Amino acid sequence: MKNQAMKGAAADRGVQGENANIRALLLAYFWPPTGGVSAQRVLKLAKFLPEYGVAPSVLTVSNPSVPLVDHSLSRNVSADLEILRARTLEPGYQTKSVVWQASHSQAGKSRGRRLRDRALGLARHTLVPDPQVLWQPGAMRVLATRLASPRADDIVFITAPPFSSFMSGALARLWRGTAVVLDYRDEWSTIRERYEMKGGLSARIGPWLERALVSCADAITVATESFREHLLESFPFLDPSRVHFIPNGYDPDDFPADLPDPPTDRLVVTYAGTVFTLTSASGLLAGIRLLHERSPALAERLHVRFIGRIVDTEAKAFEGMERFGVERTGFLPKDQVMRALAASHLTLVTLARLPGNERIYPAKTFELMYLGRPMLVLSPTGVLTAMVERHGAGRVLPPDDPPRVAAYLAEQLQAFVAGQLPLRAPVAGLERYHRRAQAGEFAEVFRSATARARRRAS
Repeated sequence: MKNQAMKGAAADRGVQGENANIRALLLAYFWPPTGGVSAQRVLKLAKFLPEYGVAPSVLTVSNPSVPLVDHSLSRNVSADLEILRARTLEPGYQTKSVVWQASHSQAGKSRGRRLRDRALGLARHTLVPDPQVLWQPGAMRVLATRLASPRADDIVFITAPPFSSFMSGALARLWRGTAVVLDYRDEWSTIRERYEMKGGLSARIGPWLERALVSCADAITVATESFREHLLESFPFLDPSRVHFIPNGYDPDDFPADLPDPPTDRLVVTYAGTVFTLTSASGLLAGIRLLHERSPALAERLHVRFIGRIVDTEAKAFEGMERFGVERTGFLPKDQVMRALAASHLTLVTLARLPGNERIYPAKTFELMYLGRPMLVLSPTGVLTAMVERHGAGRVLPPDDPPRVAAYLAEQLQAFVAGQLPLRAPVAGLERYHRRAQAGEFAEVFRSATARARRRAS
């Protein structure tokens, strides 16, 4: 069904039945050409929702302050998709990065420079709950204009992080009959405690603010079942029937038809994604060094690639690793990433042993399972390890046990040299993780939330 036809069918909200076509405004800070995994969930939702009688539009930022750009993602965007944009007051990402580094290093600076850097660091810590809160004035202005117009949407869907975007949900709730759905791609508490917003006012005000904002939602969607359990435990007032687990997934259209095979002269292991505190690769790197100490001739056949951004806090662990066959390629467009993963004998997923990580599985995990190369998963016991083991997608090891990593790599190298290393890890039961199927789940949530909002309005 065409988007235009659905928009026309949904124009008169007062006479629709609960199963009629509905209009959904998807509010997302990350949207193409912004690169990386953060844009994928809402991008695929906009792509497949029309198949389920939901006409999507998007509200995003016109000048995003982001480190990654991937124009290849734009091919997923329908030509007739309505996209609204609002400016953010944030400085460019490079400026934000300088402020971040300045607030953590005072060595060798003059007193005046230190005072200035402290002031910049203070400004950063007072942006609650995150720096992207500077987008909210523009986003709320566009949202209010939209909801006050004849083209008002039935539902406002807000995906986070950044969690400041949830503030727009409080505004949308003021419109009678408009449903609000909040989507947790990550846990607010984990981001608040472990990543860039650690410390400052966010750590103190964040829990109160989160409680206030989730109370505005007609429905909440989360990316893992453990997220759901933790959210209900943290906020007992939430109705469990309104909190829905919808995982991330894969889209076969993202995989080129002519995917290459791995090389025959070396064993290639590939990681794709950002390496930061929660996905630290220090245990793997220590295992590679240990392998070179124990079996240097065998280790020479190993090549490990990291595709993506490595944040400053993790860069030190990679220093000097080139001599051990570790390559850092930097960010690549998604289509190139898929080809690089296919041209690997093993694909890699890492999660550090940190509180909350047992409730996480990186979004790219589903694409790796669909690709079918054997996976090496370094993670604490939790939802990620359970899923990989349930689907038989690869080998699970602790993230902080270099001897076991070295032993596993030696085992794989010996099989590779003997010509006995399997190139496929048959994975069954992935149908639910198809992005099309997940759009259907979201559509059902949207319909129930819209019906609830209309009952509240009447």
